[in-house]
Amino acid sequence: QVQLVESGGGSVQAGESLRLSCVASGRVDLIQILQWHRQAPGMERKLIAGLINDGSTMYSDLVKGRFTISRDAAKNTWYLQMNNLQPNDTAIYYCNAPYDAWGQGTQVTVSA
Repeated sequence: QVQLVESGGGSVQAGESLRLSCVASGRVDLIQILQWHRQAPGMERKLIAGLINDGSTMYSDLVKGRFTISRDAAKNTWYLQMNNLQPNDTAIYYCNAPYDAWGQGTQVTVSA
């Protein structure tokens, strides 16, 4: 019912920044909450940020103060601004919406 596509990942050095995008299509009207998760090899997928349509946000302590989630409703796009990236931020990043909608993931690699 909802399709999501992430982009914006890449390889950076510690201290640098990236901005991830999540473009939604299909029944975009069903998206009342959008979440970002990440997963490193051999590790469980972790919820790191969320945005409800009323403007409420949630951040994992792992990223609070460094990452910011936002939305451009006119473009059906959500963003994750990631500042001061560190090596342990290395993971595949996914966006997620209701009805088990997931993007394909975008790789973020941070070197020391």
